[in-house]
Amino acid sequence: MSAVVQQETGRMTLESLRAEVDGPRMMQDLAGLAQWVKLSGTPEEMEGIRFLQARLDAAGYRTQVLLHDAYISLPGPARVEVDGAPLTAITHSMSRASGPNGVNGPLVDLGTGEAARFAGANLRGALLLVRGIASPDVALRASRAGAAGVLHVSPHEHLHEMCISPVWGNPGLETVADLPSVTVCTISEADGEALAARLAKGDAPRVTLHAKVDTGWRQTPILVGELDAPRGDAGAPFILLSGHQDTWYHGVMDNGSANIGMLEVARLCATRRAEWRRGLRVCFWSGHSHGRYSSSAWYADRNWAELERRCAAHVNVDSLGGIGADVLSDAGCMAPLNALAADAISAVSGQVHAGRRKNRNSDESFPGIGIPSIFGSISMQPAQPDGFRNALGWWWHTPQDLLDKVDEANQVRDTQILLHATWRLLADPVLPLDHAVQADALLEELQGLAPRLADQLPVAEVLAAATRLRDRLARLAASPAEDAATRNRLLMRLSRVLVPLDYVAGDRLAHDPALPQPPWPVLSPLRSLAEAEPGSDAARFATVSAMRACNRLTRALAEAEAVLDAG
Repeated sequence: MSAVVQQETGRMTLESLRAEVDGPRMMQDLAGLAQWVKLSGTPEEMEGIRFLQARLDAAGYRTQVLLHDAYISLPGPARVEVDGAPLTAITHSMSRASGPNGVNGPLVDLGTGEAARFAGANLRGALLLVRGIASPDVALRASRAGAAGVLHVSPHEHLHEMCISPVWGNPGLETVADLPSVTVCTISEADGEALAARLAKGDAPRVTLHAKVDTGWRQTPILVGELDAPRGDAGAPFILLSGHQDTWYHGVMDNGSANIGMLEVARLCATRRAEWRRGLRVCFWSGHSHGRYSSSAWYADRNWAELERRCAAHVNVDSLGGIGADVLSDAGCMAPLNALAADAISAVSGQVHAGRRKNRNSDESFPGIGIPSIFGSISMQPAQPDGFRNALGWWWHTPQDLLDKVDEANQVRDTQILLHATWRLLADPVLPLDHAVQADALLEELQGLAPRLADQLPVAEVLAAATRLRDRLARLAASPAEDAATRNRLLMRLSRVLVPLDYVAGDRLAHDPALPQPPWPVLSPLRSLAEAEPGSDAARFATVSAMRACNRLTRALAEAEAVLDAG
């Protein structure tokens, strides 16, 4: 079959599959799944797992439920007392429990809690008033500063449940000390601003945080469903389609709608299995909300070698079909999959994908292995007139995340986009990966740094190597594949080199902290050197790290060229 005929056949199959996405069926299943509050490691969560498993079984998948130990934290009752009067409050997953007498101390207004507000401040024993949704970076700063607690101020009247651990996955010997040592609560915007106003006037309100938190090891489930490609052997490549199934409250949009979208994609793809070039593995994670991605991190660790050898791409799914979620241009993906994301979004909605970098969240536990990833959330909320925007809706992580927050038409649209991308990854003769786009992004970063570092580091050599690799990758992307299997092996080997450089600061076998991360974290020491005052101790310390970063980058670029040389 010629390439043109294959392309036309694939297009017709995609159009047919998209037309078969069944909105009423998905909404009926969503209502069924919504009956349980699926806290990680609870019997109700297992009921949800069995519901999803029955649907995968009916679609013809081999299924199993894996149980593993996970460090899970379930928030209990909380209250905040101000001069003896109670305020409505919640605590957070991985907060330190307060004990029966609560936690108190002088209240200090830290604004939005950025690093500069902590620098040089004596905050030991204090309660920190911080505007914004609770976050792991603030919890880590507060813990290191010796604070007694953090009182977050919601951006509105709704209180959003959060996991505040900066440790990605289960804590190990190297990371257990980074778990929060502070008690953390959240109050409404009105209550928080009233406190801030009192502090601004010089008042010293007596504030006490009360929080019960159930934290410890418990067994949590992972549902795995799998179908092999019809012409593949047991070791053939596969696509990973995944999303978490644990929830805050009933969690109908987050993440019930994504779970149902995954089921619909798995069901429809299975009806055309004869056209697959790769297998499909579908994973439903626990511990996303209450263990900082504990299940996906455990799965990556437990299956590292097999995933490195066989997993061609990861399609991640979170929070589909929200009411009013009409912005599709911001869906995230790793650079090699930009064209695929753009194709899927344009084909279904007509919107133009902005090529937004995929954030490291939503169980993105696989970049160290070198697996390129697409999506997470697909549809977002537009900016609000008051300037506040919660991209997934004001009901996100609240008790109001119920069936009325999912729009059937949006659910169908988002599932069609998910189906389009997943199908192409399964059925395209050559994997739709373009690493030249990734190399372009690296080159742009290096070109911005080079003028400031040319006298201190061998950046000209690194630039030359990056340029050479980018040019070779561009030629590869533009050339037809004489043999699809050979080209696919080459693309997967390139992913193993370039994806970790783009998304991993440390060891490929570990997990970076669950904290904000810049593009190409390998370049962070070079950025620090570029910003340091010349001749200062800070500049000299940064030079040591920057030189090592250059060596790491040079070695990786050479490895990528060796992959190209070997074909």
